[in-house]
Formats: sequence, structure tokens, C-alpha cells
Amino acid sequence: MKENDLLISNRSGCYTVTVSGRANFEYAVPLRDLARSTAEFSAFCFDMKNCTAMDSTFMGVLTMLALKARKSGLVIDICNANETLKKLLRDLGVAKLFNFKELETNSEGVDSSEKRDLLTTAETVEEAHRALADLNPENAEKFKDVIEFSHQDVERLKEQNKDK
Repeated sequence: MKENDLLISNRSGCYTVTVSGRANFEYAVPLRDLARSTAEFSAFCFDMKNCTAMDSTFMGVLTMLALKARKSGLVIDICNANETLKKLLRDLGVAKLFNFKELETNSEGVDSSEKRDLLTTAETVEEAHRALADLNPENAEKFKDVIEFSHQDVERLKEQNKDK
């Protein structure tokens, strides 16, 4: 991830996340941290105008955020997503969690590109794929190996960290 590929801004509980380039597991960690730390929000918009692709970890964290929003009666807006991005979300059965809009957005946010440790990344990969599997049973089969391998990574990294 290059600097400024993921920008997060918050104005009075209205979050705008601007995504550029290939949204992958590196983008997922700051978003998972945001999902965990944000007690309440009034709106969430992902500006995907400059996003060229998404991996399943990123889509899993989007799903985690959408499920959290749903508990508050909110729906996350995905703005300016191209047809390829929409299809990726439809194919995983999670598109129904989002409102798709074409909007002009302007984000001046906080750079979220700081390096994350390997354990946090592995935990994020596992959580994101579990969210996809929990939401759509077809995804459980698709991602069972990813979930298992990432879980093994988490356990291995915890063990390594204990030894330090």
C-alpha cells in the first residue's frame, strides 16, 4: 500500500473512507481497527472511485463494518464503485449490505498507511474471512482454507511473541 491509498476522515461521526489502488489485506487492518474503536457513527461512505480491485480480506472487513452499522440501523454507502467492484461484492453475497451511489466526494483524511505487525494482520485476515463465511454459507466453503491457514498463522505468531 502506498502512502495516501487509504484515507479516513471523520466529521462529527460521519466517516468517509477514500480507497485508491488495489484494496487488499494491508488496507483491512486500519479499517478493522476503526470498526473496533468506533462506538457510534451516523454515516459511513467508502469512496471507491480510484479503487482498482479488492481482495477477500478487504471485503470481509467491509462486511464487518456493514454488520456493525446494521445493528445501529444504518447502511454503509459505497460511492463511485465500478461494475467490477460491485460484482465482487455480489458474488460473495454481501452487496445487499450496502447502498451503492454515484457521488462527488472530497476527502481530506488521516493517512492510515502505518506499518502493522504480522499478528494483527493475520488476525484481521481471519476475522474478515469469518465474517464473509458467517454471512453467506457459500463463502464458508470458498474460504475454509484461508480461515484455517490464517488461524494457524495467528496461533504461530502468538507463540513466537510469547517467546520474546
